[in-house]
Amino acid sequence: MSDNEIGTMAWLDLSVSNATEVKSFYEDVVGWKSESVAMGDYDDYVMLEPINSGAVAGVCHAQGVNKDLPPAWLPYFLVADIEASIKAVEAKGGSLVTEIKSMGSDKYAVIKDPAGAACAIYQKI
Repeated sequence: MSDNEIGTMAWLDLSVSNATEVKSFYEDVVGWKSESVAMGDYDDYVMLEPINSGAVAGVCHAQGVNKDLPPAWLPYFLVADIEASIKAVEAKGGSLVTEIKSMGSDKYAVIKDPAGAACAIYQKI
């Protein structure tokens, strides 16, 4: 999804209690295909564009590392330094929804801006 440039959207995720049903909804409504991603004792889903099968989004169960994420589409924006970005969030009247989490060697955190809109900041390591 991303061209890996700072400030661009790196990913788009949806975490819900009924991910299997919801991924089927988007397959039928948008035309996406899905691919299962093993998360231990359950699967989440990578949603693929119908023509080229490029990954465009994730539909995830609201459990495990996603248990505290809101049930809304969540964009992940690339930042150069997640620690500096978190300091800026707090200094500018935003707030942390989650602590910094790891995805492989990468790091991310869900934040809210001063208006209450949620998004994630994501640092590639």
